[in-house]
Amino acid sequence: MNWDAFKNHDGTYYVHREYNKPMPDAGLGQEAPQNRKKFKKLRTVSGDELMKKTVKPARFVVNGLLPRGLNIVAGKRKEGKSWLMLDLCFSVAEGEKFLDHPTEQGTVLYLDLEDPESRLIQRARGIRDVIPSKFHEATKAGRLGGGLTEQIEDFVKEHPDTNLVVIDTLQKIRKPKGDTYAGDYAVISALKSLADRLDIAIVCIHHTRKMKAKDTFDSVLGSTGLTAAADSIYVLERRADGKPFGRLSFISRDLPDSDLPVRFDHDTCRWYPIASSDIERELLLSDEAMSALVSFMKQELIYEGTATELCERLGLNIGANNLSSKLSKYKNSLQKLGVDYTKEKRNNHKVFTLNYNRKEPEYDGTMKSAYTPEALKKPGEEPFVGISENGLHRTA
Repeated sequence: MNWDAFKNHDGTYYVHREYNKPMPDAGLGQEAPQNRKKFKKLRTVSGDELMKKTVKPARFVVNGLLPRGLNIVAGKRKEGKSWLMLDLCFSVAEGEKFLDHPTEQGTVLYLDLEDPESRLIQRARGIRDVIPSKFHEATKAGRLGGGLTEQIEDFVKEHPDTNLVVIDTLQKIRKPKGDTYAGDYAVISALKSLADRLDIAIVCIHHTRKMKAKDTFDSVLGSTGLTAAADSIYVLERRADGKPFGRLSFISRDLPDSDLPVRFDHDTCRWYPIASSDIERELLLSDEAMSALVSFMKQELIYEGTATELCERLGLNIGANNLSSKLSKYKNSLQKLGVDYTKEKRNNHKVFTLNYNRKEPEYDGTMKSAYTPEALKKPGEEPFVGISENGLHRTA
């Protein structure tokens, strides 16, 4: 603006009538009073009012493990996620324990959108002799924003006791090329809103990245918008050595963060929880040579000889050096099962002396979880139940 145009003859300035108007406060970014739009006044709640409110505890479909709301279960391809989720569905439909945790019985909807119905039937029969009547499945459904919400709402209206919906997989119900932060957040927020409105648990099966991540939950495929909006995130990881062991790690708004050691049983096609202290013994007993050794020592009680001779007695064809390495690797686990050994050199030969002494009750292979709700609470405290969305958020 040319301010010289507003100069008087004496050097002072005058203001033209067109410019003699109230101006907005540039520093605060406020509009002129007469141009301000009408906004709804903030509805606030004081600290005193918050203290008087009654907070309802979080509701669980699987007590201490799966709360109502939006949950994501992620893992690598062929990791066993679908087996785990089918077992979850059947357990809830029957009101039976899942991973040693009590369930709330209800009708279950399983959206198997990647496989034909024949494959689902084969898997179901691998887990159960009889498929529960409260279990319902569908192999086709609309996408989010394309009928899926209405389909789930209609199903819940027809089956009022529905408490669990499993979507296999998340990618099948989202719009193509929507994997930006805003897109991911919008998808999960929409599903969370649906779960909260219907008061059910929605579980979305998803995948993890191929590249390893320092933080387990950073391995979930997609942007952080997925994990930011979900109520709970579960990551299933199997051991890289091919053993049937793994862990189910989870973070949740309604539960303490935790890792649950698990084992996959190929005979029953189910995942089972195992106590941390039993993992070494499970690994040892899954080793053919060590399992044979334990059985042998239970009968012989005492053995003395070379590793080559021991291989012959056990009927193993793995080589003396290999057996010697296994004895060193599983030494502590063998001791827990009652097998102690020492080795010494005699006439240029390594001689092993093994003794079997069962000092504690025989391990029967029962796999008990160390992460039951009772185990998570501290002495003298009430069990942790979390806080629902109409209350204050739990701090980590």
